[in-house]
Amino acid sequence: MQAYHDEEWGRELHGEQALFERISLEAFQSGLSWSIILRKREAFRAAFAGFDPETVAGFGDRDVERLMDDAGIVRNRRKIEATIANARVVNELDGGLDALLWSFRPEVVVVPHDMDEIPAVTEESTAMARTLKRAGFRFVGPTTAYALMQATGMVNDHLADCVAR
Repeated sequence: MQAYHDEEWGRELHGEQALFERISLEAFQSGLSWSIILRKREAFRAAFAGFDPETVAGFGDRDVERLMDDAGIVRNRRKIEATIANARVVNELDGGLDALLWSFRPEVVVVPHDMDEIPAVTEESTAMARTLKRAGFRFVGPTTAYALMQATGMVNDHLADCVAR
């Protein structure tokens, strides 16, 4: 977790595949701890073809059953099916996932000084979730959208005195 915090979390991330992975993992994390998802990340990558949206979009019923039998990942049928459906949406987006997600980056930068200053939801994350749902995404609410924004550097919620800031 320390290496993830220091080297990855809050760093700007771009690219369709990388962002599709993150949005998928954030959805799988819903209701669980991030440490579980992080420990299983390599198994998720193997199970979901490196989170290549075109490949995942082609997954069918046999793949869903294969994933349900994979003890290396979180075996939640609704989340697995949502990931496949979301890959199909990614492939149909005008302008791409990267441009869409980053269009919600807040203009005002707030530097938090303590954990109480870090929100779980913002106007931007609410708007992002609404837009993603309208496009057909599943398992992406405002809280998940904000966690995605934090993880991918759209917002920098490292505390003011954090070495990773």
